Amino acid sequence: MPRSFEVTTETSARVADVLAAFGDRDYWLARLAAYGGDSMTLDSLVVEPHGAIAVTTSQDLRHDVLPPAIARAVPGNTTIIRTESWQPADDRVRGKFTIAARGVPASGNGTLMLKPAVGGSSLRVAGTLEVRIPLVGGRIERFIADLIARDVPEMQQYTADWIGPSGELNA
Repeated sequence: MPRSFEVTTETSARVADVLAAFGDRDYWLARLAAYGGDSMTLDSLVVEPHGAIAVTTSQDLRHDVLPPAIARAVPGNTTIIRTESWQPADDRVRGKFTIAARGVPASGNGTLMLKPAVGGSSLRVAGTLEVRIPLVGGRIERFIADLIARDVPEMQQYTADWIGPSGELNA
């Protein structure tokens, strides 16, 4: 049965500055290095003239990053593919994401909303995960949902730090 999750976090970075960071290849390379090391790659980054952004990343899901009980249930050749698409809409940015897995029957999807907040911006991530592995699928879903709950605020703070206090991207 799919597991739902929702995470909301705020940072000092303004919506326009966050969107500009999301359209910067150097930002993604630095973020992926910080949060996945050599196991994550930037597969594509498309920035449209009207401001829409589409990002695809992949991660080699090595057993050394998983809890032992979950690692035993996941094949060693598993790759997680994440896509995000962002569309500016007035003072906000709406988005969608997907998570697909090669090597294990798992997937996820959801919505993203970046909007102004007092002193910066607020990001809301809501979605569902489904891991179709008998007996351990629910434990894996819970593990991933807990990672998302921890990583979303950390990554948004990383983005705010990348942007810097002046609102100019750090390269």
